[in-house]
Parts: sequence; C-alpha cells; structure tokens
Amino acid sequence: MKTWKGKRVLILGAARQGLALARFLSRSGAAVTLSDQKPAEQAKAIQEALGDVPPAKLALGGHPLSLLNEIDLLCLSGGVPLTLPIVIEAQRRGIPISNDSQIFMETVPCRVIGITGSAGKTTTTTLVGRMAEAAVAAAAAPHKAWVGGNIGLPLIDYLDEIDADDTVILELSSFQLDQMTLSPQVAAILNITPNHLDRHGTMQIYIAAKMRILTFQADTDAAVLGRDDPGAWSLAGQVHGKLISFGLDQPEKGHTGTFCRSGRLYLQDGSAVTELMEQGAILLRGEHNLLNVLAACAIAHAAGFPVEAMQKGVLGFNGVPHRLEFVRRYRGVDWYNDSIATAPERSMAAIHSFTEPLVLLLGGRDKNLPWQDLADLIHQRVDHVIVFGEAAEKILAALGPVESGKRPFTINHCHGLQEAIHSAAAVVEPGDVVLLSPGGTSFDEFIDFEQRGERFQLWVKQL
Repeated sequence: MKTWKGKRVLILGAARQGLALARFLSRSGAAVTLSDQKPAEQAKAIQEALGDVPPAKLALGGHPLSLLNEIDLLCLSGGVPLTLPIVIEAQRRGIPISNDSQIFMETVPCRVIGITGSAGKTTTTTLVGRMAEAAVAAAAAPHKAWVGGNIGLPLIDYLDEIDADDTVILELSSFQLDQMTLSPQVAAILNITPNHLDRHGTMQIYIAAKMRILTFQADTDAAVLGRDDPGAWSLAGQVHGKLISFGLDQPEKGHTGTFCRSGRLYLQDGSAVTELMEQGAILLRGEHNLLNVLAACAIAHAAGFPVEAMQKGVLGFNGVPHRLEFVRRYRGVDWYNDSIATAPERSMAAIHSFTEPLVLLLGGRDKNLPWQDLADLIHQRVDHVIVFGEAAEKILAALGPVESGKRPFTINHCHGLQEAIHSAAAVVEPGDVVLLSPGGTSFDEFIDFEQRGERFQLWVKQL
C-alpha cells in the first residue's frame, strides 16, 4: 500500500469527489491543500462538509499558480478541466496528476468491477450491484458488495472498511479515466457515442479516455464490450484477457456473451447456451434498457455470479431516478423525467422507448455535440417540441421551421424549464406523453441533472 504520510497534495475542486479525497489523504497523514473557485464566504460550509479531518490548507476564490510550489501531487475532482492554467502549468513542471478513482484503485484490497460508457452506465452499475448483493446473500459469506465511483458516495471514504474478500462495482466516467494508470479486473465499455466534447475536444481523445479502462488489464482479467455499438466493439482488439460481449443477436459460435431471442435472455459460453430470464421480467422501458440488462448479465458472468443472482438483480428493479422516470398522469397525459439525458444520443434513445404521441422538452447547455440526427428523429416521431435554455438557438437551427402537416407540428421556445413545462401543458391532449429528455447539461439553470429532474417533478406535480 502506498504511504501518504508527509506527501504534499493539492486537490482542485471542493465538490463530492474532492472532499472525499481530502478526508482520506488527510487521515493518511498527507499535507493537503484543497482549492476551489468558490468564494471565501463558503469556507465554513466546506469545512463542515469535510468533517473532523480538515486539510492543512483551504484555498478559495481561484487556483493561483503559486499553489503548485512545493507539492508532490496534483489531484483533480470530476469535471475540473485539463485546460485550466494551473493544470497546464503542473504538466509543464512535471508534477504527477491523479484523482480519487486512481488513488482508490491503488489502495483497495479487493477485486474491482469497472463500468463505463457514454450512456447507460448508472443503470448498468446499479443492476450489477444488485446482482452482486444477491450473490453475496446466496453464498452466506461475510464478504460485501460495494457500489460507487461516479454514482453515490465516493468509496474512498470507506476504504478502511473494505476487505480482501469483498467486491467493488465502480461507475467510471471519462473524466475519471483520464488520469487512470490501473484497470479493474473486470472492465466494461457499454458504448461510445459523441459526448463531453466540450471537455475532451475531439472524439479521438474521448475514446482514448474510455479505452484506459482496458489498457492496464492483465491476461487473467476480463473485458465486457457491447457488440451492437461500433465504438465499443472497435476496441475488441485492445482486450488483453477474456472477452465477453452483449448484444441483441446471438454472438458468433464459440464466443461468450449474452443475447435476446424470442422474448428471452440467454448466455452463450463457448458451445453452452443457458436461459437467463424472460424479457417480460424487465420493468424498464426501451431497447436501450434491454441492452443495459444484457450488459449487466454479461458483467455478472465475468465476475462469476450465478444465474439466480442475475435474475434477482433484475426482478422488481424500476430504474434509477431521473432516467425515464414516471412522474405522474395528469388529465390523461403521462409525464416522464429523463433529466439524465445530457447528450442528443440519450434523447434519441428515450424517444425510441415510446410509441405514444410525444411532447419533447429539449435544451439546457450544449456540449459541442451534433444535434442533426436527433432533429431528424424528431421530424419522424415527435408531435410537439419545447426548447429552453442556452442551447435553444442551436437546437432550433437543427430543427428548421415548422412545415404544415409534418412533425413536429409546433415548436415553442421558452426561457427556462418551468416555462417549458407550462408550454407543454398547453399543447398536450389525452393519450400524449410529455418527455423531459433535454440533450444538454443542466448547468445553465441548475446545479446538476438531479436538481433539474427534481424541479421538473415538483413543477409537474404542481400543475
């Protein structure tokens, strides 16, 4: 285990990940400086969030380059851009750069399952966590399943409680993978589609970040890839250990993977084919969620979980909040919260989940992603579009003008989400579905996608 006593560490970002890392490193004897752009007036709130293990220094109001003097390591919280002058200067000086996920991987004593992808990783990670818990219960052993990373609480807060016989399931974003020099023993890439180009700049850099989850695996490890996604499947040649895949159709003979046929899910392992469950057991809407379940089963097989644990993980699972979440039926209209859809590709998946007439709420902040494919789908499937937020003008340009007799029949432009909700309520008819699936981030109006989803639910219930 790496020794942190006496190490001088600068952490940028006093949000969830940065706070957890500051607590861990301070407990471990490091001299920690925690820097954030928040004003000095928020120092008390940050100190309270840190608890009884404060860092050696709290630097608020910006990231001056002088913070780099006499430090041994720079750590970035999730979302801190690599283009910050202090990060660029650290690289120029040759200062090592890390993050909480890397340090967790260096320290954790047990097997790790890592899951990444442009879409579906939270649902899949949650499903695998449920399967792992079912496997632990069936074994009647004292080990435990831990779920975290990019979702929930950072597991670095619980390192002292994790034992060698436990299993950790981590959701990993491209931001976290950027600095990774270790790979989990079971690594999954669900899909790779355009996302976070405002951070990474190009698809090549974004793909390279995702690929790092595979790069450092040993030949005794396992990788799980989506067969139906060109981005993920193109990385099959980068797998060092055993390759396990998932997709709608049966994999080639001799390959190991999950698939769906005639309303049932199956696992093929070599020449043996095992039925896993009926498709009707899945309570989640949409083909993308069928793929998430197939992915979770493939990951569970890679981890050695029994079929019964896969079944228990799926049964009764209604999904994760803010992901095609049913809010209410009001005057014969169903309202759905898909605030997690922060890229146009995700909005397209949500649209494909419905056959009912759709009223789509679209907007937020753009991530330098293409909107034209979504616009083309809207012209085929969406009756009414309500655009809002900073990305509205870019979305409107992609949609073009309303044409008589063609979808969408109306396009309304609103300033913010609450106005968009009332605009939607004015055009709906019984039997319609109103879908918040923005395609953009929430940061123009809200703290994060969760707050956007919570406000959507509140305002819809107030109608």
